[in-house]
Amino acid sequence: MECREAVVSYLSWGLVVGGGAYLLRQMQNCAEYGRYAPTQAHCCPARLGWFLQEVPALFVPLLLLLLPAEAGSGTGRRLLVGTFMLHYFHRSIIYALLTRGRPIPLIIIVSAVIFCSINGFLQGHFLLHCARFEDTWLTRARLTAGGMFEFVSGANFFGEIVEWCGYAVAVWSLPAFAFAFFTICSIGPRACMHHRDYQQRFKDYPRSRKAIIPFIL
Repeated sequence: MECREAVVSYLSWGLVVGGGAYLLRQMQNCAEYGRYAPTQAHCCPARLGWFLQEVPALFVPLLLLLLPAEAGSGTGRRLLVGTFMLHYFHRSIIYALLTRGRPIPLIIIVSAVIFCSINGFLQGHFLLHCARFEDTWLTRARLTAGGMFEFVSGANFFGEIVEWCGYAVAVWSLPAFAFAFFTICSIGPRACMHHRDYQQRFKDYPRSRKAIIPFIL
């Protein structure tokens, strides 16, 4: 399959614009799922909901991976798309089986299915058919960049942001950076909401603890 550069560009900028719009929306109203879901919402059981909303990001790259690829596709491409799929294998299979979370509103599931399908295609197609990596790719210093998880209320959100920012740095592409930006815009405000909720509910909540970025925010 040849690289669809125009499609990759449009989808990437779509994620950037969509992420910015979602950020503005969440600054006014937190996304209505989890503890913030309205009581009258039509919901799906948590385990099934997590599977349905996350699995497109696993299956779409898998289908692209199974399609014939051009010669010399390279280890770097498959390694990076493999890390992307590994994350969503955990999210859609392992976490979905283990979670005891709240039921998920159907509108959230539908929105997540659309996002994961588009993003799964974008990341998979770019890495398998557009990306070009030099032989020295694995020795680049940027692959070792990372972050810390301590001293924040939203450590899980911070971890996911670090994960996808690291992925973006490793891939070094517009699609990957667009995904990282969208992730920050979508779950960053939620971490701040959780932080304020904890401060209101627990009078002895540590004042030194930040919401999402250690020692800063």
